[in-house]
Amino acid sequence: MGMTITEKILAKHARRHEVTAGDNVWVDVDVLMTHDVCGPGAIAVFTEQFGADAKVWDPGKIVIIPDHYIFTADAKAHRNIDILRRFVAEQGIANYYDPDFVQGDGMPRPYDDPTQTPYQGVCHSVLPEKGHTRPGEILLGTDSHTCTAGAFGQFATGIGNTEAGFVMGTGKLWLKVPPTLRFILDGAMPPYLMAKDVILRIIGDLGVAGAAYCAMEFTGSAIKGMSIDERMTLCNMAIEAGGKNGVVPADEVTVEYVRARTDVPFECVGNDPDAVFQSERTYDVSTAEPVVARPHSPDNVATVRDVAGTPLDRAYIGSCTGGKLADFEAAARILAGRSVKIDTFCVPANTRIDADLSRKTCLGKTLRRILQDAGCQIGPASCAACLGGPDDTFGRANSAIKVISATNRNFPGRMGSQDAQVFLASPLTVAASAVAGRITDPRDLLQ
Repeated sequence: MGMTITEKILAKHARRHEVTAGDNVWVDVDVLMTHDVCGPGAIAVFTEQFGADAKVWDPGKIVIIPDHYIFTADAKAHRNIDILRRFVAEQGIANYYDPDFVQGDGMPRPYDDPTQTPYQGVCHSVLPEKGHTRPGEILLGTDSHTCTAGAFGQFATGIGNTEAGFVMGTGKLWLKVPPTLRFILDGAMPPYLMAKDVILRIIGDLGVAGAAYCAMEFTGSAIKGMSIDERMTLCNMAIEAGGKNGVVPADEVTVEYVRARTDVPFECVGNDPDAVFQSERTYDVSTAEPVVARPHSPDNVATVRDVAGTPLDRAYIGSCTGGKLADFEAAARILAGRSVKIDTFCVPANTRIDADLSRKTCLGKTLRRILQDAGCQIGPASCAACLGGPDDTFGRANSAIKVISATNRNFPGRMGSQDAQVFLASPLTVAASAVAGRITDPRDLLQ
């Protein structure tokens, strides 16, 4: 019996000729990632289980990326970074992206030049940017959206602090092989549609538990035409349907991106011709409509037309899901020459993207100038308000307001106040809604 991409990667890392869905296997881990929220807990587990003087299994395969609670005066957030710094120094971990401007108890000063700091931004965006995501590998991270890296043809999934502490000491983990749900995306993407619309539509069809402990594989002619940024959006939100991992078959687009960022050898993995999928669904993206997920669940999906006119208080373009370069380029198509009517926050996912806002142009202006002229507030690269964070977090919803956001979750309290209502949408829809001050179909503003 043939194997899927996910099964073949797990089989290789379990040192077995084959595995099937439901098998439990020990796998060798290629990369373990943690950040400032979960890193201290994972380190505590490692120390408790392996000893205060224990060394990690391989300091070259651990990547630590502070990103969640960075630009805040919160003392506990600063303490977490101090814990990471000590551990990195003790263990000799090279792949650590330190927010070196965070010092003392006061509000840190954001970097002046985003290219001249070891700090890099959101982990799921930094991992590929710095060459840590490679086809055919296993990447585990203490964050549910680690599945983003499946866009590079690898097995990537989120794990808990206890599991991460074990991986730190052994380089291995016991995993159950997930069955694969295959999503065939065909047709040409219309100019008013983005990957965010597609994945929200899929989540709406499946429900938030419809892919529980399954691999979600995205393929088809539409995928071939998608940028890496858009593929990352699809895989990023696999977890919102309960998926164990998302994966896109590696192709020339993948290889070109990865080769430009690392010289570590890797092997692309494809499905066997007789691979068995638990189910297959086909979507024609050429006829799809822009959608939103209404409060308070990513599967509470409606077309933008159905909820158009809903008044809003705030718009937010950022996070690992909606703060990529392609997301700001899309928003600029709407915002150029217009002004926003509500508070609009823009947060790049990494410092490279932050710098690109001043380098890339649209309609003769830089992306940064377009955003600023439209009245948007631009924050430094970080998770910012996506996970709520301390009260002084940039863009945080501190009251019962209505927010339309390009982020990935709209649970109560996700962006701050428990009373805030969050609508999830593509950057195109968010930008159109910011200009109108109410939920608006981007087709109404696109030329």
